Amino acid sequence: MSIVISAWIFLALCSFSAAFDPLDPTGNITIRWDIMSWTADGYVASVTMNNFQMYRHIQAPGWTLGWTWAKKEVIWSMVGAQTTEQGDCSKFKANVPHCCKKTPTVVDLLPGVPYNQQFSNCCKGGVVASWGQDPSAAVSAFQVSVGLAGTSNRTVKLPKNFTLLGPGPGYTCGPAKVVPSTAFLTPDRRRKTQALMTWNVTCTYSRFLASKHPSCCVSFSSFYNETITACPTCACGCENKNKCVKSDSKLLSVVGVNTPKKDNSPLLQCTRHMCPVRVHWHVKQNYKDYWRAKVAVTNFNYRMNYTQWTLVVQHPNLNNVTQVFSFNYKPLVPYGSINDTGMFYGMKFFNDLLMEAGPTGNVQSEVLLQKDQNTFTFKQGWAFPRKVYFNGEECMLPPPEAYPFLPNTARKILAGPLTLLVSLIMFILF
Repeated sequence: MSIVISAWIFLALCSFSAAFDPLDPTGNITIRWDIMSWTADGYVASVTMNNFQMYRHIQAPGWTLGWTWAKKEVIWSMVGAQTTEQGDCSKFKANVPHCCKKTPTVVDLLPGVPYNQQFSNCCKGGVVASWGQDPSAAVSAFQVSVGLAGTSNRTVKLPKNFTLLGPGPGYTCGPAKVVPSTAFLTPDRRRKTQALMTWNVTCTYSRFLASKHPSCCVSFSSFYNETITACPTCACGCENKNKCVKSDSKLLSVVGVNTPKKDNSPLLQCTRHMCPVRVHWHVKQNYKDYWRAKVAVTNFNYRMNYTQWTLVVQHPNLNNVTQVFSFNYKPLVPYGSINDTGMFYGMKFFNDLLMEAGPTGNVQSEVLLQKDQNTFTFKQGWAFPRKVYFNGEECMLPPPEAYPFLPNTARKILAGPLTLLVSLIMFILF
């Protein structure tokens, strides 16, 4: 019995640690239900999804939200979203509900829908920005009219078993919890109203639930060593090794080769690492008081382009960034006193879109950092990042022993005159 209990505790701790992100310890997606009015057989609620994750956004094809009704509720109508299936509504003779399923699945509407189908913060195809990148776009919302439900705070039963895809797996949602009613200000900001009832659902992300392999890798190089440290072999798994395409393949000229599949299966360029994305960090130059690094992100997936991409880097010298030339930059300070993490992201209408694999499938920038003479060194791989995340997914780094090392300059300086002396002696003797 004690072995079973110990195993259960171990699994619980593992699942907790998997969902905890040390670089974004408070990051989550909160789904808020606000009942705005009662109807004859239910209520009208506004459902708002807030992405409080600093650097993990929801990209196309967008979020998918599901739940299980506690009783026999139906959805009479929706504004700003729709269910993917109507279900069996045959028992309704006159007014037919929008959805009669016990477990509805809801998706956002696409941009450009008629105005009478729109709701505030809706209709973006399910794309939601990260909180650190653009708080105003880190929200999605819709309105739902629920029938065959309770008509008061006491008789309403909260939905359960919430699920969230964003767009793939990885999120785990907790139970709905009643919270103090949300307050709203009127447009003239002179009167405050509040929801009749509010409950929240919190969803957290775990990369172990999302995929068993990383989705990106990191390579290194430097001006002081000719060695280029490549991504580890099969860094992202080699399941697609037999389905990859060489960069000069005639298949790439076929019309529609870049069209995404319904299952989002990738079409990767054949590489040693077999990763959809590679991040390259190059230590470029050394000055008296500054040093410069170049960062390049390359896409190897022919069926995917990345909108609103983010790149998070952890390095001790990011506490003193002087200039970032072609990316936007924002420090991330999850623990207040420790400023060693920063987020890079594209400039709007310039390089905020990482195109699919090919000649234009890369973005790059240089970073100028001021030295702290007490800590700065090129020895033992200090100039390379400790952690790298692309779109919220941690990338695989090379092993430390493979990093480009700093040559032993002292040995070279001593070896020069010694070699010259030996050569001179040999010349005299012969």
